[in-house]
Amino acid sequence: MDQPKAPEAHHDAGHAVEAGLYREAMSRLVAAVHVITTHGAEGRAGFTATAVASVSDSPPTLLVCLNRRIRSAPAFRHAGRFAVNMLAAEQQAVAEAFGGRGGLEGEQRFGVGQWHEGALGLPCLTGAVAVFHCRLVEARTIATHDVLVGRVEAVTLGPDRAKLAYLGRGFLTV
Repeated sequence: MDQPKAPEAHHDAGHAVEAGLYREAMSRLVAAVHVITTHGAEGRAGFTATAVASVSDSPPTLLVCLNRRIRSAPAFRHAGRFAVNMLAAEQQAVAEAFGGRGGLEGEQRFGVGQWHEGALGLPCLTGAVAVFHCRLVEARTIATHDVLVGRVEAVTLGPDRAKLAYLGRGFLTV
């Protein structure tokens, strides 16, 4: 019986993987959608992220990847604290606003969704599935992004309902 042929690998030992191929492969990864927020001397800032991961539960620590090219990037390093708002399925408009769709910038983005001040004085999305209130313990620059490592100082659980996810360059409900 014939064995199925393995897909051809696209690589060359002497060269890095081409960015477009990498992005296409990553678009096939289902990821939870979050809005990361902070509040510092520059005011409130936020961005949409799928690159969020648990680092440890003892002590509770997570990481967020932040593209250094976005306008609000410096605010996250300077504020020293951030909130990770895990979005419910019906909060897609919030994800789009903080992801740059619709032309809203800075403080204007907080006009989408209902926001309140949470632990550590951070902007928290009312109705989020969960909010992790973090103090920045390390920031490391890797390629085009800053990897922000945060010690979770408080968690707020919202209603346990359908979550917003991202796959194939589009939103879906899980």
